Amino acid sequence: MIKSWMVIGGVAFVVALGANIITPGDRKWFKRLQRPRWLTFEAAIPVIWTIIFICGAWSAYIVWEQNPGTTPTWVRMGLYLLLEILTIAYTPVMFRLRSLKAGTILGGAGFIVGIILTLAVLPVSGWAALLLVPYLLWSPIGTYTTWAMVRLNPQDA
Repeated sequence: MIKSWMVIGGVAFVVALGANIITPGDRKWFKRLQRPRWLTFEAAIPVIWTIIFICGAWSAYIVWEQNPGTTPTWVRMGLYLLLEILTIAYTPVMFRLRSLKAGTILGGAGFIVGIILTLAVLPVSGWAALLLVPYLLWSPIGTYTTWAMVRLNPQDA
């Protein structure tokens, strides 16, 4: 029998593969952009996001296990999925459009959905809501960083 954590983890993994829909030209465009001087943690960003996605999947598992298969639970699962899609879309959309503004918009939209999801999850499980806090803390940092890059790279806004 397939366990719920396997399905949640599998869906999260498949959606995360969408971040790889970028070309060498996309990478080259991004690498040439100027970054704020205070951006000294760029190498840690993939590790940070990995932790955030694990926390998100764990949160979804907790919520699912509280009331599996009910309509409110499915709605919450839809919000988890929407949040992951918005988060994963950041890189390929921004790279493909060569638009830092697109990345800033996606980052901001993800943060708003993250708040809505956290509020929707809180009545079900405080632990599940707490596991979304890393996203709520990090997402504005990433969004602000992208916005700061717009000012440094106006030609790529």
